[in-house]
Amino acid sequence: MGNGHTFTFAGERLIARPSGALHWPAARLLVVSDLHLGKSERIARHGGALLPPYEVVDTLTRLEADIHETDPAAVISLGDSFDDMAAADGLAPAFRDWLDRLVAGRDWTWVTGNHDPGPTGLGGHAAEGVACGPMTFRHIATDDGTFEVSGHYHPKASLRIRGRAISRPCFLRDDRRLILPAYGTYTGGLRSRDRALAALMDKGARAILAGLPMVEIPMPR
Repeated sequence: MGNGHTFTFAGERLIARPSGALHWPAARLLVVSDLHLGKSERIARHGGALLPPYEVVDTLTRLEADIHETDPAAVISLGDSFDDMAAADGLAPAFRDWLDRLVAGRDWTWVTGNHDPGPTGLGGHAAEGVACGPMTFRHIATDDGTFEVSGHYHPKASLRIRGRAISRPCFLRDDRRLILPAYGTYTGGLRSRDRALAALMDKGARAILAGLPMVEIPMPR
């Protein structure tokens, strides 16, 4: 998962990774958002479509690779780590053991989201937000004037290359805010042109498309 995109935010060098994770090398910090683990199980539980239940394996495989490549001392999961608390409580023992191995030896924070108040029994600790250096990490963007890193909106952006439209999850950034894409496999996305995102981001905002090759463009509006 190499070939990350380096940029500066709040005076710090950050790396947007193709997976949708954010790496802050100087702080030895890895940040992910909106894993939504257990989404296929939650949809089936509520009588919805029977989706192939592979998203937990796929999401944890990518997360393990990001951790292996960046060797973080701390990890922040920016909320909605599980699709709901029943999904967290019903996590298969093999997946619970897998998460335990990833969490072990790291300062791991589960930021509370609107889908989950913070998983229990998985190691690490839950918090409404985290302040680290000049930045504040939380689930949903606010307007408190800080340098803020958040998730929640699952942003995606589109561009045309050689006449072909490409749409991918993306990071959105301006001088004050950085919004991460959803990391989970079954998460969908909200177009950057949506009025909710257009209202949040300044006019000079940029979009960094996840995946390979990584591309940074003016935020489509």
